[in-house]
Formats: sequence, structure tokens, C-alpha cells
Amino acid sequence: MKTSTSLWLATAALGTLAAVGYGAWTAGMNAGMTMGTPQVAPTGTGAASASPQDPSTWTITQGFEATERHMREGLKAGDLDPVTGLKILNYHDPMVPGKNFDAPGKSPFMDMLLVPRYAGGQAADASGVTVSARTQQNLGLRTVEVTEGRLDSAVSVAGNVAWNERDQVLVSARSLGFVERLHVRATQDRVSAGAPLADIYVPSWVAAQEEYLAVARMAEQDLQLVPLRDAAAQRMRQAGMSPVQIGRVVNSGSLQPRFTLTAPLGGVVTELMVSEGATVMPGMALLRLQGTGTVWAEGQVPESQAAQLQPGAEVSATSPAAPGQTFTGRLQALLPSVDPATRTIKARLELANPQGRLVPGMFVQMRFANPSARNVLLLPSDAVIHTGQRSVVMLAEGEGRFTPVEVRTGREAGDQTEILQGLQAGQKVVRSGQFLIDSEASLNGFLARLSPAPEAASEKPAASQPTTHQTEALVEAVDGDTVTLQHPAIPALRWPAMSMDFRLPPADQRPKNLSAGSAVHIEFEMRDGDVPQITRIEPRTAVTGAQR
Repeated sequence: MKTSTSLWLATAALGTLAAVGYGAWTAGMNAGMTMGTPQVAPTGTGAASASPQDPSTWTITQGFEATERHMREGLKAGDLDPVTGLKILNYHDPMVPGKNFDAPGKSPFMDMLLVPRYAGGQAADASGVTVSARTQQNLGLRTVEVTEGRLDSAVSVAGNVAWNERDQVLVSARSLGFVERLHVRATQDRVSAGAPLADIYVPSWVAAQEEYLAVARMAEQDLQLVPLRDAAAQRMRQAGMSPVQIGRVVNSGSLQPRFTLTAPLGGVVTELMVSEGATVMPGMALLRLQGTGTVWAEGQVPESQAAQLQPGAEVSATSPAAPGQTFTGRLQALLPSVDPATRTIKARLELANPQGRLVPGMFVQMRFANPSARNVLLLPSDAVIHTGQRSVVMLAEGEGRFTPVEVRTGREAGDQTEILQGLQAGQKVVRSGQFLIDSEASLNGFLARLSPAPEAASEKPAASQPTTHQTEALVEAVDGDTVTLQHPAIPALRWPAMSMDFRLPPADQRPKNLSAGSAVHIEFEMRDGDVPQITRIEPRTAVTGAQR
């Protein structure tokens, strides 16, 4: 009995000690795990303002998380991120550099989210460069502010004066006759409206007039002959006499075998087809008159500016032949043809010529009115780098930091270019003639001039050659010239392990029987605006620990 009691007490004591020991061990493990796990601050605005995060230290995964947060909170390019305290510049795909987006979302190139890019901050944009103040002075870097205003897009073209073909009159004969006298002797003679041009004798009119005068005298005594008088007047009209000429015969009561052609408008005799004593036939052209009240001016408009012009647009013109005088008019038509050599469209303008000072062949400088009066973003044209595939400006973010930003340009007038997308009013961009004046300079060459010289140039590739990267990968699918690979993390590009598309090299440079499940070793280059290009691909024979 005593022995059983002692055994029971010993068993209870051991159970108590075991429970206490297990509790102490559990508490110690929990404390250790708590100490080893970093404390994550809440993502609220208050926590962000207390200790803003530096996006330059983010991994790709953290960039994806930031994009998801922006989508939830409705943030986009131009807004202030409360977590970083920086303004969102744009969003991009780390695998396809050079393509920027204004809103967060999924990449159109890869099965992944876009990553935000921020303005300012320490190395917030991997594509930016930092230039010291001394280097800026040596390079002559100058900045200019993006302004908002009206683009002076008035089109100015040169042209030549021509006669207005719609202001011509052809004077012709109405009956058989003879030219007894010409009042104009040569072409280019100026005449006024109503001035005499030629005296013509028409024999056929004599018989018709004599018949009318005889019947008219008889009708005065016998009213029954009045219808015969009206018939005789009708025969005079059939002979080609005008109502005015018939009225002269009726009022004078005498023969009018001659008539004088008068100018229907004031202008210049541009063509004279008869001479004195010549016989004229009905419908025969005698001379051509050209009005000088308006003239045409034809100029060549660049096809890039022709879209701004509409028929009826107001225009002003000046000519060295009339110093100090301005001629006004309108655009009559844009002729439907393009000069393939100069890429210009002929514009026909109608100019007022009240004093007749403009004559064919004269040189005129024409200026169309500005068809647009809306405010747009403006930037000096020499601040934009045109690479052939895109237009880029170097955004000055302060403290010697410059970031390339792709922009979409619009119209250009003078030295100003319209910015449609990519910049905001008040931002500053680089404007320097030393390295932007070369129209053939590429963006990579421009960045190479801004970047500091490498310490060991012999160990780095030439500036004109793209940087290559290597990795082990597993083929998931092959589709024509594109292969989907599963690769491990690539620290040099800050890429996590993922599956993505690559462009294959030519067929003769690929391994045989390349298919899903093949293990390969690749060397690739990054291509602007496209998936990475594989330059060398080999079957993998061994997997190194570094690549794992």
C-alpha cells in the first residue's frame, strides 16, 4: 500500500514536470519565431507617411504588389502614391522596356502585371542617369519647361500669280460681216467695261432693216399692217441683231448696217484673232478678254500641313512687286494631285486685285490663317529626340537626374512641337544643341554620353552593342519562331523565376528536336518594344548550382 502510494506520487510529479517543460518550450519557440520575423507596417496612409518606402529597393514581386494596390485604390499615372510619397510617372513591363502605360493593369506582352515607375527618388527609374553639375556645365546641358499655349500653325507658302480662268469672256460674231475698224490693236491691251472693241459691217442686216422701215411707215397709215411690222422686227432678231441694235433702228428710223462690239468687262485682251478688213462668220471668235479684278495664286503646300486647310480659308499675300500692300483672298481648292518629288499639294487661291497690280508670273508669299485656337502642350522641337521608332525627351527630375520619357508628338510649327501624350505642363526637359543636334544619334548613344566613363572599359561590351544575359531554362512550348521557357531568377535583370516568351534564332542555329520538356542553356539580348531575342541556344548537359 505504501509502495503504490509512492509510485503514484512519482508519476504525478513527472507529469507535472513534463507539462511545465512543454509549456516553456512552446513559449520559447513562439518568442523566437516572433523575433525572427520582420514586423510589417500597415499599408494605411498614416504608416506610409511616417516611413515612406523607396521603390528603388523593390523586387519585381513588390512591384506587382504595388500595381495591385494602385488598381484597388484607383491610382494612375500623375497621382501621388501615399506609400512612397512619390508621383507615379507611368507603368511598364520590365521584360519589354521602352513601352509605357498611363494606367495600372496586366502587360499586353507577358502573363504578368505592369510595374510602376516613379518620378524622382533614389534610382526610382532604372533607365534614368545622374549627371553631376560639373558634367552638365561641360556638356552645356540646358533645360526648358513644358508650356501650355496655342500653336502658331499658320501655313506659309510661296507661289506664282496666274489669271483667274473663271473671269474670262470670249467675244464672237453673231452674223456674217466685215471688220471695218479695230479699236484694240494688240494683245495685253487694257480695256474698261463698255469700251469699243471693233466696228463690223453686216450686209444681211440691211435688207431686214429696210423691210422693217418700209412696213413701219405703211403701218402708220394702215393699222392692219401692224402685225406685218412686228414680223419684220422679228426677222431682224433672227438676223442676229440684239435688242439694243433693233431699238436704234426703231427710234432713229434709219438704217444701221454697222454695229460696234463693246467690252462686257474691264480687263486685258489676252487673245486677238482678227484684223481690220477680215471677214467674220457667225459664231467666229474675235478676241478674248481676261478680267483683272481677281487673280489666282498657286502654291505648293507640304502634305503634312494640307490637312489643316479647308476650301474657303482666309489668306493674305504680299509681293515684292507691290511693297507695303497686302492682298486678301481665300483658298479656292486643293488640287487632287501630289508632287512625288517634293511631297507637296498644289493649292489654288483667289486674291483680290483691285488696282490690277498683280499679273501672271509674279511671286507672292501667302499666309493662311491659323485654323485652330485651342491650347496645347508645347515644347521646342530640338528638345525631342526622334529615333525612327519613337520620340523621346530627357525629363529633368532635379538633383542632376534625367530620365528618358517616350512622348507622342502632333503638329509642328516654327520651332515649337505639340505634345499629345507623355508630358505635363510645368515639367522640365533637356534642350541642348551639343548632343541633340545630331539627327542620327540614337537613344543608347545619348545615354552613353551622359553616363560616367567605366573604370575598366576593356571588361565591358562596347556602347553600341546590346548586353547579353545567360540562363538555364526548360522548354514549355514552341510556336514558330517563339519559345516559352521556364527560367530561374536572373539577378542582373532583377527578374524572378517565371515562364515567359523568347524569340528563337534562325532555324540553322537551333538544336534539333527542340520540343516541350527540353532542358537548354540560352544566351539572349533585350529588344526595345519586343520579347527578348535568343542569340545562342544549346541543349543543357549539366545544371550548376548558381543557375539553380
